[in-house]
Amino acid sequence: MEDKRQRARVQGGWAGPANIRKASHAASGASNPSNQVNSSIAQFQVRSQKPVPSERQFAFQAPEEVVQKVPEPIIIEKQGQYEISTLPSGVSRLHLVPGFINSKEADWMFEQLLQEVPWKQRTHVRQDLSYEEPRLTAWYGEIPYAYSRLTLEPNSNWHLLLTMLKDRIEEVTKHTFNSLLCNLYRNEKDSVDWHSDDEPALGRNPVIASLSFGATRMFEMRKKPLPGENEDYTYMQRVRVPLDHGTLLIMEGATQEDWQHRVPKEYHSREARINLTFRTMYPDLEAV
Repeated sequence: MEDKRQRARVQGGWAGPANIRKASHAASGASNPSNQVNSSIAQFQVRSQKPVPSERQFAFQAPEEVVQKVPEPIIIEKQGQYEISTLPSGVSRLHLVPGFINSKEADWMFEQLLQEVPWKQRTHVRQDLSYEEPRLTAWYGEIPYAYSRLTLEPNSNWHLLLTMLKDRIEEVTKHTFNSLLCNLYRNEKDSVDWHSDDEPALGRNPVIASLSFGATRMFEMRKKPLPGENEDYTYMQRVRVPLDHGTLLIMEGATQEDWQHRVPKEYHSREARINLTFRTMYPDLEAV
């Protein structure tokens, strides 16, 4: 009996609720908080030893500015045909013929035209201000010629020399002309500003034949901006053609639609220059 009580005490000491929980915790280790902490630390240490994939680094970069350069002007001096642009409106073409009139003949023609063409200085009115054109002009043709709110009355009494020049140009170009605008640049201060010969009476894609006598002056052209470019000519392509004594320049195709031209003032001594621009006017299109 004493032996049974002793075993019970031993069993009770081993098998009491507290001892059972301790034994269970010791066996599993899962419910022991300190074991859980140690386990978590061990797992963290293992994870921390694994290589961490590098994250993509982003650095601020200022946007690059689009640098626009003013294009170098194209210089045309040699005889030939030149396509200066191709746009939806068509091909713009120049035909340059230096020495179309030889020097000796051109000298005589220049003097004849200077003395016998009825030159006149026109007055413009803009915003209630009047100013004189910086050149003299004369108009030959069957119908009036209107530009820049100025109208030149028709003059069908062609000078014999002008008729001869018209016939010679028509023979070479295979185009027929019925009108002529004459310009006299008295010196380097005379000029004509940017414009296109695109009056309605000239029709679409007019052919303009320009014949020069006297001092060499620079004929400049610039391409018109495309729609939506705010009329900014800064970065548009330009063309320069030095027009010498006796030189013929023909503008054709979409040149008047897509380009402007001018003869700028110059700041060194120049003699007088005469320019004759032959063209075809269509009376039926005058008021269009």
